[in-house]
Amino acid sequence: MTDKQNEILTTAVWEGSNRWQSAFNLGDAAGCAACYEETATMNAKPFGSFSGRADIEAFWGNIMADGFSDVAYIEPKIEVIDDKSAILSATWRMNKAHGVITKELWVLQDDGVVLLREDDFEVLG
Repeated sequence: MTDKQNEILTTAVWEGSNRWQSAFNLGDAAGCAACYEETATMNAKPFGSFSGRADIEAFWGNIMADGFSDVAYIEPKIEVIDDKSAILSATWRMNKAHGVITKELWVLQDDGVVLLREDDFEVLG
């Protein structure tokens, strides 16, 4: 993988992450879900595991309905895995909770957009 490919993928992951955060902060569960692959998986401790875009959208919709908002990632890091995938990790905070993202696996799609294939995070308080 060239430095240029690495840079393109890293930039795409930052853009994907920003799209997801913006959708969340707008209260747009469908917009959040659109950042996931159709068959994505999400492990949200302590809530459980969710499979597929529809289940993930329902989860985010419920969180938003409970008044959670204003998410911000703190010190995010991106590790490029190969020419089509990278893992983002970070701590995060929002108005009513905080926690850690252990693995957001972003995968470059054929159209050049990255989507989440796996999302593993934990609420710590």
